Amino acid sequence: MFLKLKYTFSLMKHIHLNGFGGVDILQIKQSPIPVCSEKEVLIKIQSTALNRADILQRQGKYSPPKSASQILGLEAAGYLLDENGKEKKKVMALLSGGGYAQYTKVHQDHIIEIPENLNFSEAASITECWLTAFMLLRFIGKLQKNENVLIYAGASGVGTAAIQLCKHYEANAIITTSSKEKVDFCLKLGAKAGINYKQEDIQNQKQKILEQTNGKGIDIILDCIGAQNSELTTNILNMDARWILYGLMGGAKVKDFSFVPLVQKRASLITSTLRNRDDEYKKQLVQQFCKEVLKEFSNKQFTTIIDKQYDVTWDEKGLQNIKDAHLRMEQNINIGKIVLNFK
Repeated sequence: MFLKLKYTFSLMKHIHLNGFGGVDILQIKQSPIPVCSEKEVLIKIQSTALNRADILQRQGKYSPPKSASQILGLEAAGYLLDENGKEKKKVMALLSGGGYAQYTKVHQDHIIEIPENLNFSEAASITECWLTAFMLLRFIGKLQKNENVLIYAGASGVGTAAIQLCKHYEANAIITTSSKEKVDFCLKLGAKAGINYKQEDIQNQKQKILEQTNGKGIDIILDCIGAQNSELTTNILNMDARWILYGLMGGAKVKDFSFVPLVQKRASLITSTLRNRDDEYKKQLVQQFCKEVLKEFSNKQFTTIIDKQYDVTWDEKGLQNIKDAHLRMEQNINIGKIVLNFK
């Protein structure tokens, strides 16, 4: 069943992938506004934020789920529209795709009304990374008070969210990242300790982590790196540790990998993604996030970390800004989220 909406407009502009590769394959195209099914709603997008999946999809290294929009963009903030195209309220949305566009459709249970103290840019930088961090720590990791959490890529969107969540739930966040600037930022945000992996070999990283945990090791590892960090990970596990692998930025294959350290520590290796979860799972995740976390943005206990914002007009200048945003993320120099504001 499809809703018969009474819009006076029928076309929209979006960012199109003309193949796979570098940023030059990004193009502005025009297409029909998405048609909503019975449980879907239409959003007029004001802002979206970059995620690593956008880069990988553009490069042809990460295919979206079959039912998802092929348009980039996993989160957005904007106006929820009624059947006549009238703006009803301001919302942020968790998307399976479609954020790099003027309009997108989304399941009605995957939207969150934006708290009054947040603007569209801030709201657009919440849904994908904060819901991912919340899912990893609470739904999957079953985070407990005083546990030690190792967060790889601590200055990323998910990383900065996870640091704040650990502090909220009275757990200890230890992060690794690629510069002193990023380490210092994460410490100010609430991390107990930080390691610049570019200046420390694996043995030194292991020693520092064990020192910070009084020799116990790590209870939960949030790992978006994979192969590159596997040796370190298997050497800093506490008993019954949960190693949660949600990305492969550092490679997918490990030569001569041994499961012995995991067995010795009764550790669990769990893989997870959010994008291809079913609608019911995402609904429950959104509901629990709103129950436990959302109010903390209103009282300023949680903050969105925005690295840089780019204004996007639907012309060559706006397209270049999107390309620049992609290049910034590819260079790994961002601290927090990179946001696109549509004009």
